[in-house]
Amino acid sequence: MRYLLAALALAFAAQTNAAPPAAPPGKAVAIFAGGCFWCMEPPFDNTPGVEATISGYTGGRTVNPSYHEVSSGTTGHAESVEVIYDPKVVSYEKLLDVYWHNVDPTVKDRQFCDAGTQYRTAIFYVDDEQRKAAEASKAALDKSKPFKGPVVTVIEMAGPFYPAEEYHQDYYKKNPVRYQIYRSGCGRDARLKELWGDKAGGH
Repeated sequence: MRYLLAALALAFAAQTNAAPPAAPPGKAVAIFAGGCFWCMEPPFDNTPGVEATISGYTGGRTVNPSYHEVSSGTTGHAESVEVIYDPKVVSYEKLLDVYWHNVDPTVKDRQFCDAGTQYRTAIFYVDDEQRKAAEASKAALDKSKPFKGPVVTVIEMAGPFYPAEEYHQDYYKKNPVRYQIYRSGCGRDARLKELWGDKAGGH
């Protein structure tokens, strides 16, 4: 059933060349950029109520960009994940909490070992309700943060979301050894632990 929902979600995502993403009937969509999209799928996939995640590109200028184009840093897109979820099971506020604990919100245009605007942290809201929730969440984090640096993550209105190439989808499942080598070598978990302590995400 989960794979069917993922296929449906990809189909919906692929239809968003001129508009923000739409969700399958009865579901909702959220979009987050947190550096390498391989590493952002697992924490959401492991959140009850999340029914699919899609790695992709958003926030840029080029129509239907390729990974090669986005990784060059010239298209303006960020590596992102589209999260399809059941709002009756998990709230958008909970997804925001998962997001924060899986990124370093103190650096601009970089996440861990990956540098460039394509690796920026950003929350892309699809409606005014999400915008308000994201802004409130960021403000609360600024007041209660366990680290010294300022929160520089941006909050932007969602635009077209382009699913990444198939080999990027569920990369952590398809290539678990390579994924763990990359994640460890990039210092992601070590930095998350430094920032968040016992609340650090990571999979």
